[in-house]
Amino acid sequence: MTPADPAYDHDPKAHPGLHAIAALEAAKGVLALSAASGLELLGPAPLRRWIDELIRHFHLDPRHGSLAWLANGIGPDSIHLAAAIAFGYALLRLLEAWGLWKARAWASWLGCIGAAIYLPVDLYALWKHPGWLSIAVLAINVIVVWILARDLVKRRR
Repeated sequence: MTPADPAYDHDPKAHPGLHAIAALEAAKGVLALSAASGLELLGPAPLRRWIDELIRHFHLDPRHGSLAWLANGIGPDSIHLAAAIAFGYALLRLLEAWGLWKARAWASWLGCIGAAIYLPVDLYALWKHPGWLSIAVLAINVIVVWILARDLVKRRR
């Protein structure tokens, strides 16, 4: 089977690792969809209460600081906007997962670029907060970029 062969673009066996990445992306999509649904179902009142509880628990100033700013910014419109963004992100992740499962080239491009964008952030997180979690996140993203980039190079040959 060669890249010129139309079946190459549809054969998941031709691309080791794509199913694992597709499952990871699908899980991210489902989590984002759950978050979007939760935001819409809960609404702003419980979120404000939780933030107020955090402010009290940590003895923070309720008029200043990032939590106070967040509490003041929570309203019906901001909840709808956050839910819409989460829903869009979920759709993108689920579409990418479907494309990777079906071994589509566009999905490899989307996944490779999407994971590569996070690499500088992962390196910064490792520098600021060294530890096993930062190393694991960086390693997973490097592996994803490598697998998808390898898939794209194979398709060009």
